[in-house]
Amino acid sequence: MLQEASQFKIFAGSQGEAIAQRICDRLGCKLGKVTVTHFSDGEFAAAFDDSVRGQSVYLVQSTNPSSDNLMELLLMIDAAKRASAHAVIAVMPYFGWARQDRKDKPRVSIGAKLVANMLQVAGADRVITLDLHADQIQGFFDIPVDHLYGGNVLANYIQSLNLRKLIVASPDVGGSKRAAAFAKKLHMLTDREVPMVICYKNRPDFNKVSEIRVLGDVYGKDVVLIDDIADTAGTICKAAAVMKEGGAKSVRAVVSHGIMSGEACQRIMDSELEELIFTDSIPFDTTRCPKVKVISVCQPFADTIQAIQEHKSISEINVR
Repeated sequence: MLQEASQFKIFAGSQGEAIAQRICDRLGCKLGKVTVTHFSDGEFAAAFDDSVRGQSVYLVQSTNPSSDNLMELLLMIDAAKRASAHAVIAVMPYFGWARQDRKDKPRVSIGAKLVANMLQVAGADRVITLDLHADQIQGFFDIPVDHLYGGNVLANYIQSLNLRKLIVASPDVGGSKRAAAFAKKLHMLTDREVPMVICYKNRPDFNKVSEIRVLGDVYGKDVVLIDDIADTAGTICKAAAVMKEGGAKSVRAVVSHGIMSGEACQRIMDSELEELIFTDSIPFDTTRCPKVKVISVCQPFADTIQAIQEHKSISEINVR
């Protein structure tokens, strides 16, 4: 149990209650209460029901669906600052707008940088998040960012399946580093070499994939696709179909964040995937899609909060 529990408090926004409660259960503390008042015009206000004076305040909130939940987090940060909190830490299991991390065509915004600025202006002293779309987003902040890796928890589940001919696949070239890290983790857990293949993806527009080709041999293999986000699930389902066409014995997909927007659930059910595994960074009702399995990442967040409170190294518990 975390020592000196009176020096910190954990609160949750509307999209963070479930994982925040699991974090509190791990730490042996109570989840604080926040009242969010909604007005008829859509405006809302956040207020803490408990005193936070002199406390380190951890605010757990994912930003999907995006705008209202981000605004709710910003209001909670501001409220904590104005209530004389010692430090305000934004715990964001899912960091929205992370796909807008660069100017890839003329006259577009860099949404990830804008969100980073907003969090800092609101008064956040630190950010804890999970599997950013791009590691360099940490550089958008002038405050400490603890970037946790969900692959450590997800790899344990894959290892428990005892797949005999395991191979890791990246659905695109950009995710090759993530896939390589996942394959390395599985190699450590299984004590045997885990090969990797890469898909070449042509994406003409957002949320649209026209063509996928596999670079490597998947015949007779148990394929595990690894990605950071399952949004419309178009890429993962097409990649699974290509793997099956290449003779794969089985195909599973492991992603960090299950957004599952639009017709994603139906696509997954109609796909060649055995199952889709993602973390509880975003709340998801598995009855919507029986092929989905949700793995909790509350432990890494609890360990990070404990390390911060006890002034211990976080890198020792967060090895990629």
